[in-house]
Amino acid sequence: MKLEGVELRRIKMPLRTPFRTSFGTEHERDVLLLRAVTTESEGWGECVAMSSPLYSAEYVSGAASVIKRFLLPALTSCDAAQASQAMSRFKGHPMAKAAVEMALLDAQLRASGMSFGTYLGAVRSRVPAGVSVGIAPDIPSLLSTVEGFLAAGYQRIKLKIEPGWDVAPVRAVRAQFGDDVLLQVDANAAYTLADARHLAQLDSFDLLMIEQPLAEDDLRDHASLARLLRTPLCLDESIVSAKAAAFALSLGACQVVNVKPGRVGGYLEARRVHDVCAAHGVPVWCGGMLETGLGRAANVALAALPGFVLPGDTSASDRYYVEDVTEPFVLEDGHVRVPGGAGLGVAPDGEVLASRTTWVEWVPV
Repeated sequence: MKLEGVELRRIKMPLRTPFRTSFGTEHERDVLLLRAVTTESEGWGECVAMSSPLYSAEYVSGAASVIKRFLLPALTSCDAAQASQAMSRFKGHPMAKAAVEMALLDAQLRASGMSFGTYLGAVRSRVPAGVSVGIAPDIPSLLSTVEGFLAAGYQRIKLKIEPGWDVAPVRAVRAQFGDDVLLQVDANAAYTLADARHLAQLDSFDLLMIEQPLAEDDLRDHASLARLLRTPLCLDESIVSAKAAAFALSLGACQVVNVKPGRVGGYLEARRVHDVCAAHGVPVWCGGMLETGLGRAANVALAALPGFVLPGDTSASDRYYVEDVTEPFVLEDGHVRVPGGAGLGVAPDGEVLASRTTWVEWVPV
């Protein structure tokens, strides 16, 4: 199987409602998609970088440039594992690398007739779905949003928090919906160790975890904070590789790990993060970056691995989009099905894709 070229395509995906976190508010997703064309098949990849370097140093325009100028010319094989090794000579840019790897892996698996889930080692045909709730304008709005998600059947609620929006919203959700709701919070690195006493107030709400309270490079401070809180700490932005996960665990910086393939450079490295955590007896769950149905298909397959014992951000398509680029993922009894077809098991709708496209370029290899 020979790689003939890769089509780079940017699409604009309006969000159903604005999504606010501690680092900004998104109204639409500027998504970079890749279509790898080989002599035997084609495969799709999705880059999860945002329009601006807010969540990470990467951003969409930069990722497109890196893929075109450096990553694609370095490829000597269609094999995803060999491509990942070839791209490793370039420093950083994990989201760009993950998109290339995903497209090649999809093409490779479609040609062989194997599903993403089977290749990665999935042990379930469906996964429990959690949902991420952005920072609301006020408490009544938050409670209304959470009520809707619980009524829809979501098995876990994650509240985005920041200084000034943390204890009060958590208290309100617990008071309104009770202690049986699986509830966690995500700070996206909005606090410092000086906030430890304040964050300790969250211990009284029986949360699943506090996700990434401190800066991504503050592993030692996370370890110190973990000793001061009863609530388990989860790391997100800090976990950039399996090696980073092992180091964080050795420090006692977390008790749970959020695995995001784009953040660690691809699904092969994400599986290695899973394996490291499993070896340490540490639970993992699959985070989300507001992916379209393409990235969601791959994430759901990853979340079906045995170490993913907590509901992830594997919500239905309509959580974020009125119209997805693929057949929508739907919530079934609080779960989302793992696609069973070859490769990702899903493909874009040509008409929807065309209507959302803002730029496209073919890059021969």
